[in-house]
Amino acid sequence: MNKKIAITAGDFNGIGPEVIIKALNKLMLPEDSVVLIGAKPIFTGLKIDYEIKEIPYDIKNQEYGKETKDAGEFSYNCLIKACEMAKKGEISAIVTAPVSKNAMHLAGHNFSGQTEVLEYELADKNKNEKAEMVFVSNDLRILLLTRHLPLKEVKITQKLLIEKVERINRVLKNNFKINCPKIALCSLNPHAGESGILGLDEIEEFTPAVEYLRGSGIDVSAPMPADTLFAKAAKAYTKGEKQPYDMYCACYHDQGLIPIKVLAIDNTVNMTAGLSVIRTSPAHGTAYDIAGKGIAGENSMICAIKQALL
Repeated sequence: MNKKIAITAGDFNGIGPEVIIKALNKLMLPEDSVVLIGAKPIFTGLKIDYEIKEIPYDIKNQEYGKETKDAGEFSYNCLIKACEMAKKGEISAIVTAPVSKNAMHLAGHNFSGQTEVLEYELADKNKNEKAEMVFVSNDLRILLLTRHLPLKEVKITQKLLIEKVERINRVLKNNFKINCPKIALCSLNPHAGESGILGLDEIEEFTPAVEYLRGSGIDVSAPMPADTLFAKAAKAYTKGEKQPYDMYCACYHDQGLIPIKVLAIDNTVNMTAGLSVIRTSPAHGTAYDIAGKGIAGENSMICAIKQALL
């Protein structure tokens, strides 16, 4: 496959184009290593003349800091173009600038995020491929077992655990080149359910899943209290020591994202794994409050681009 990466412009009313320009101007990557998906006026200021796949855009529709139908349609079309290129083998990875889910909904594209669009477009159903959302900063890696769900709808079942852990074990071996991954499970309930006093999920769902996974040769922990687990992860991270586990599996969105964003918001990458093509993205959003002011930090985008090039 071609080693060129595609970078999508994201929501043109947010900071995506700004951090792309800043990141590429710092990295100074070879001209033939990057293709941009968006519109030339959006990428004004680049020091290198990268190829641009044009997506229709009217500068009169640009309204910094606002969620608009036009921005939602544009950002969705950028992502679809990247998927088309991936299917043709024209790129080796996709880097996405942030989008607004609400803006995409205004344009009629009712996905809960870019991860879900990528899964819909790129997953090979015959191979049971599914997209997994992983957040990475150095060797601290966190898998979200569930993604953009209301907390009351979060349900961790034995089936879900087995499928997710088997898939992320393959990702760790294939994408991160870790021969014998060590995987940690965060419990759903406080204190891992306290022997059933605070919930039965750990006994009824987690324990049988762990037994099955260990029986198939996967090194996975019993469910552990997330506060203790991430306290140890944070201690290793801040000291520059190796993480005790190669992947932490968080039960729901904030359980996993709060620790990694507190530790490394500027150096964290949002990665979509489990598909034929890796997608990376900054860990931040559109940042409408500072859009168009020229003050957005590019570190997370730099990390996302570097991760895509691995």
